Amino acid sequence: MASSHSSSPAPHSSRASSDGLYRKASEPPSRHYRPVCLPDVCPKEPTGESRELCDGPSVVADQHRWTIYSSKVNLPAALNDPRLAKRESDFFTKTWGLDFVETEVMPSFYLPNITKEHFAPYLKETSQKEKIHERCKTICPNKDDPDSVSSITHNHEKAREELEQVPKIFMKPDFVLNDPVTFNAVLPWSHFSVASGKSRDGASSRLLQEKLSHYLDVVEVCIARQISLRSEAFFHAMSSQHELQDRLQETARAVSKLRGRMASMERVMCEGPLRALQQTRTRSNCVRLHSKLKLMAAVHQAQPTVQLLLSTSEFVGALELIATTKEVLQQELQGIHSFRHLGSQLCEMERLIDKMMVADFTTYAKSDLNRPFEDEGQILEKDRLQSLVFGLLRQRKLDFLDIYSEEIIQAAKGIVRQCVLQTVSQIDEIDPDVVMKVPEQMRLMAFSQWMDLLKSIFENFILFLKRIKATLSVIRGVVLELLDSSQRSRMMLERARAGPGGDERGGGRGGGGAHLEEEEEDEEEDEPRDRHAARAGAEVAYLTHEGLFISDALNEAEQQQQQQQQLQRSSTASHTQSQAKRDACGSDSASGTTESSSSREHTSSAASALPRGLASSLSEDMMPSDLELGRVANSVQELLYTASDVSHDRCVKVLMARAKDASLERLSSAEFVQLSREVEAFVESTEKICGRRSVSLRGALQSQANRFVHRFHEERKTKLSLLLDNERWKQAEVPAEFQDLVNSIADGRIRLLNRKPSGSEDCIPSDYLIVDGQRYAVVGTVLLLIRILLEYCQCVNDIPSIATDMLTRLSDLLKHFNSRSCQLVLGAGALQVVGLKTITTKNLALASRCLQLVMHYIPIIRAHFETKLQPKQYSVLRHFDHITKDYNDHIAEISAKLVAIMDSLFEKFLSKYEVKAPMPSACFRNICKQMAKMHEAIYDLLPEEQTQMLFLRINASFKLHLKRQLAKLGVVNDGGPQHGLVVVDVAFYTENVQALRSLERLDLNMAEIWEQKR
Repeated sequence: MASSHSSSPAPHSSRASSDGLYRKASEPPSRHYRPVCLPDVCPKEPTGESRELCDGPSVVADQHRWTIYSSKVNLPAALNDPRLAKRESDFFTKTWGLDFVETEVMPSFYLPNITKEHFAPYLKETSQKEKIHERCKTICPNKDDPDSVSSITHNHEKAREELEQVPKIFMKPDFVLNDPVTFNAVLPWSHFSVASGKSRDGASSRLLQEKLSHYLDVVEVCIARQISLRSEAFFHAMSSQHELQDRLQETARAVSKLRGRMASMERVMCEGPLRALQQTRTRSNCVRLHSKLKLMAAVHQAQPTVQLLLSTSEFVGALELIATTKEVLQQELQGIHSFRHLGSQLCEMERLIDKMMVADFTTYAKSDLNRPFEDEGQILEKDRLQSLVFGLLRQRKLDFLDIYSEEIIQAAKGIVRQCVLQTVSQIDEIDPDVVMKVPEQMRLMAFSQWMDLLKSIFENFILFLKRIKATLSVIRGVVLELLDSSQRSRMMLERARAGPGGDERGGGRGGGGAHLEEEEEDEEEDEPRDRHAARAGAEVAYLTHEGLFISDALNEAEQQQQQQQQLQRSSTASHTQSQAKRDACGSDSASGTTESSSSREHTSSAASALPRGLASSLSEDMMPSDLELGRVANSVQELLYTASDVSHDRCVKVLMARAKDASLERLSSAEFVQLSREVEAFVESTEKICGRRSVSLRGALQSQANRFVHRFHEERKTKLSLLLDNERWKQAEVPAEFQDLVNSIADGRIRLLNRKPSGSEDCIPSDYLIVDGQRYAVVGTVLLLIRILLEYCQCVNDIPSIATDMLTRLSDLLKHFNSRSCQLVLGAGALQVVGLKTITTKNLALASRCLQLVMHYIPIIRAHFETKLQPKQYSVLRHFDHITKDYNDHIAEISAKLVAIMDSLFEKFLSKYEVKAPMPSACFRNICKQMAKMHEAIYDLLPEEQTQMLFLRINASFKLHLKRQLAKLGVVNDGGPQHGLVVVDVAFYTENVQALRSLERLDLNMAEIWEQKR
């Protein structure tokens, strides 16, 4: 549009400045106008900050305007021109040229000649505002004037003082005269009392009225002053409102013009193309209608094909065709009146096929698990199993493993029952007609017969688990193959969709099928669920319709598919996935007749006749998801674990049936070890087959082992108690078999030797038991105790699981021997129990030596048990430390008892000792005689080191008593006659003691008897 050379009466701007005013938009670079600012209508308030309404020139907007940076001569050179006599006064008012020479300025051809008439409209519009502005300037003085500022400040202070005269009650925000308290405070009734005179009341009323009027005037003056101070903002808002109205008018005219142009464009450019698009859409709808009709013809022939497939037991093909037809009905043929019952009929057929597959799988499981174990093949009809598993997975019947689990339980019960019947039939002593219950029949068997039965059960269960593992491996292989094919198909579909011709239509077609699915479910719930399989053929025949053969319609569908080149990759991926499923299910295991092959061709053709996007959705929706397939694979492994647990549970029942009358507790050690080994072998075999150890049978065996250990321990403890109560604590001969037993564990290995026949020639008993080169004089009870201890160790070797319990019982046995021997010997209990006359020093020394022999084997036994315990069970070994301490204390008490016996004799003899001739005295002779008897009693029982240590303690006791007696008699080491006599007695004592065997070098240190206390 051509631009006008006339100036606008009022400045306009398309954008607002930072201070809220509108300025004129910048025009092309060839025309430059200085932006016009609105006048300052009212001076600012004295308290406000100064604010410029006009901004300085912009470098961006004024880049083509002449500035000081465009000059060629600097200002000092121009001012100091030497050619001029004096500096011109109008230097800055002249118009200078480019060369800084006075020239005339030529009028511009682009700028119009501006006259006063151009400003007439603007002056007319702003005249009224100017008058208001001038009037406001008289009311509000200029803020830059000091006098006006002082006057304004004075006026503010005056106004504040006047406002302070007004009572505060009028300033409250909740001031209302409706409140009686407020009304009485403003108009006190005391001014209008009846007691006062009328003249006084009138004067008071006028005074009150004048006061209230004064308050009102003060407030009005303050309000007017505040309004005058803010008049600038009012005028600014008015000017902005006028400018906004002008802008709105221009915008309305522009919008009206634009609407007219759009209407013209719609008539010229849109109506014709839209009509062409409408006709194209109509043609497309006709093509789609034709395609629907052909698809309806194909769906119409679905039921005869399903009947053909079911006649040849092609469950998977029939299910695929049913699912394909249902998907077409829900997505492509939704709402077709003629197919309103087809969906429910297909669902009924699908439920019927589900029942047939479940019944077939149940029959297969029973025949597979209950067939004789003599059959060589571990897998029964592998192709049939694969087909059934694929069909059940295809229908999401993921609970078929529960059926197999129930059949496993029933088969396990049958295995035990069959083994018992076979064993009982071979035993003449048991009449099955009299004893009918299986547990009672097992309890009537001898141990060897029952062990043969248990071995037979174990062998059958191992074969049973191997057969189950083989079957579950086939099932797991089908599941994993489906999972692998599903992942490959998904990758191919993703690649096809990512290609240039990928089409992902049909995403929103299933929205209208929710209501139909709910109606179908309601119809399914109304019908009975437990239909008999015999009605299958009649129902299928009833649901069959007559019509064209399905292959004709599918051929037309294939022709339609050839026209859809953009879906070629998607259809190829779908075909690949369906082919993988058929390979996995093993559908070729069914009859190879012509009907079967033709039915598979019909199924493949039906899948290829799917509309766009339907094949891929079918492949994803019909089969379980990857997560569900993974859970099924895990369930297969768990089912193998369950089979192992069931086998162990049945074996536990066999074990408990035998143990009901405590017959297992009465087993000998060898018999229980045999049972334990058979159970451990069975547990290890099942663990190797299933990959996990079942704990039920091991726990039952452990329970029986605890009872066996309790009986084992009580028998031996009772036997030890009887031996101790009959022990006379005399040295016994050591049979050769005990010496051989001790020699067999000399290398640290504990093993129990078989007893030799009593008629052997080399079985010559000896007086001592030789252990590691040392002689041990022992009683008969200790020999049997050693054998009992070895029996405990041997039992732990045979049954490692009872090591902890056996260690506790063994420690109890050792404590019992220690405490009971202490009661009998040190406590003199043998006097009443056995009838001994007295406890001699020989009895004490023999008891000490027996305790030392037991202590010798405690570390060996501890090391043996440590090899059978787990590291977390090492804490129970502390029992051996306590037992060792108790035995050491007992041995020390026996030694102290021997010293105490001699101490009492020393006190008895030396208390009567007198230093007089003849020498040696009778006292010392008696003491030497008792020392010789003591040495004779213990020399053959205790080793030399212990004998020497014991006599050193006895000698110390003797020296103590002799020293006291000499002090009492007043004999000192002064070389006198009495001293000489004592020396003779002491020499006699020393000679006699050192004359004893093994005491020749014993240092008696008799000089201590003369040492005085310091």
